Amino acid sequence: MVVYGTRPEAIKVAPVITALEASEVLDVVTVVTGQHREMLDQVNDLFGIVPDHDLDVFEHGASLSRIVARVLERLDPVLEAQRPAAVVVQGDTSTSTAAALAAFHRQIPVVHVEAGLRSGDIASPFPEEANRKLTSQLAALHLAPTATSKANLLRESVDGADVVVTGNTVIDALLASAGRRTPFTDPALEALADAGGRVLLVTTHRRENWGEAMEGVGRAIARLARQFPDLTVVLPAHRNPVVREAVLPQVAGLGNVLVTEPLPYGEFTRLLGVATVVLTDSGGVQEEAPSLGKPVLVMRDNTERPEAVEAGTVRLIGTDEERIVAEVATLLTDAGAYTAMAQAANPYGDGAAAERVVAAIAQLLGRGVRLGEFGVQQVK
Repeated sequence: MVVYGTRPEAIKVAPVITALEASEVLDVVTVVTGQHREMLDQVNDLFGIVPDHDLDVFEHGASLSRIVARVLERLDPVLEAQRPAAVVVQGDTSTSTAAALAAFHRQIPVVHVEAGLRSGDIASPFPEEANRKLTSQLAALHLAPTATSKANLLRESVDGADVVVTGNTVIDALLASAGRRTPFTDPALEALADAGGRVLLVTTHRRENWGEAMEGVGRAIARLARQFPDLTVVLPAHRNPVVREAVLPQVAGLGNVLVTEPLPYGEFTRLLGVATVVLTDSGGVQEEAPSLGKPVLVMRDNTERPEAVEAGTVRLIGTDEERIVAEVATLLTDAGAYTAMAQAANPYGDGAAAERVVAAIAQLLGRGVRLGEFGVQQVK
């Protein structure tokens, strides 16, 4: 049984579900919690996934505790009825931790995809760092995306026999989606892609950045738009009103700032390919953009994905307004600095992570053997 509830989870489990459906030794039951609603459904539609069960826990303004409580309450009877041999959860959302706990209560082995990410700060990102650590305590099989993630788990005394380095399934999803060249539903984005000019893609939503820090992000975007009139800033605005109220007033009236609704995954991956520079506080974008040769500036003080920082394709810059402006400006004006980041190797995957995930699950359940682990030397 694969349980997921948010757009990022859906993107990363889609290749796993596809691989499980193709397996000759495993059957798959898909359960969505609906922690995200519309954005979740868009990804399922893109990858042709029709969930077997929908817990529909989404509520406007629901607290994290409310989400967790509803997942526990609504998933338990599904587990009782289906009696799966294992439950697969992904990442660090409230859905993943609640689903892992529900499975643990039923004494069902938990398989954790994208296990072992750590920022080292329980409060940042919030609540993700706590979620991923809690899920690690419940998991029987830890599918780490990189050797760094595996090392994190070993330091926490997880048995190495229970850890497999698979690569990140987001690269599988990205490569599958990028090959489709999804048309933009917004004519302005289609025109932008055809024009071939310089594009700064901005995504921001982190809870720890809410308030003055996010207002500063908005001011930095506005300053960059004025400083570089040939630059188009594309801002797919997160639907949370806290985010919109902090950022959008700062960029109002600027003709070269294009604010859109959140983009379906296929359109977003195409936009990544169009972008010149990516400015983000997202986790997944740190993994995706390097696969397309895009420098990534991360508006956070720490990251649970240090591999790309070490490789040189991602740089942590925090949320200071002056630094954001300076770092983006450097990449737009210094060809050497840009090339150094754009040509750095991506350490996150080779497109075969889902195959390794399914083989590891089959081994756990006595239905197969593991494949060789993913390593940096295998990245093409």
